[in-house]
Amino acid sequence: MKYKRVLLKLSGESLMGDKQYGIDAKALDHYAAEVKKVAQLGVEIGIVIGGGNIFRGIEGIEGGIPDRAQADYMGMLATVINGMALQSALEAYGMKTRLQSAIKMEQVSEPFIRRRAIRHLEKGRIVIFAAGTGNPYFTTDTAAVLRAIEIEADVILKGTRVDGIYTADPLKDLTATKYNNISFSEVIKLNLNVMDMTAFTLCRENNLPIIVFNINDGDSFLNTVLGQEIGTLVE
Repeated sequence: MKYKRVLLKLSGESLMGDKQYGIDAKALDHYAAEVKKVAQLGVEIGIVIGGGNIFRGIEGIEGGIPDRAQADYMGMLATVINGMALQSALEAYGMKTRLQSAIKMEQVSEPFIRRRAIRHLEKGRIVIFAAGTGNPYFTTDTAAVLRAIEIEADVILKGTRVDGIYTADPLKDLTATKYNNISFSEVIKLNLNVMDMTAFTLCRENNLPIIVFNINDGDSFLNTVLGQEIGTLVE
């Protein structure tokens, strides 16, 4: 294994599958199966998942909620719903999990405590970090980077619907070409949409590499952890 402890970042939209909204059971089952393949190797796994399949703060403002902070808190709660769904799917595959939330809600999750999270990982439990950073105005990308730094992860693995970083959106521009490796400086210079700038800057300042890959490709998560050249490496 190339990596011993990883932080997997999934978008909320990834749970939609072929749907336009909500959680698709097939997509949920697929991600749980992919995580199990990696967990069986003894890799310590933390997961941050977004909430865009249910509610996104920015869209809430456009939809008539004038208070940005209120809209962002609503988005955080959406990530808790996704975290609970993913937790159930993982446990159906026989994995031990813990759901930690940046917003206290003791009936459904533990509060996020760094030392406790690390201890769970050391015991082989998969830790799902929900509710973002617990603060408005920050994305789940930033939450993923922050948690990765706090748990001392070796890498952030950003599972998306495309197999890496391209010169343009490959779903819209057929001439777009893929980067296999790229530096933090090049990403900034070329203004590539990898993560929001706060998250990206945190990665660069803490020498935390990012791998962007297609989580929907079978065994892609496993092969990435094993060190195969999957997706795009940013370092």
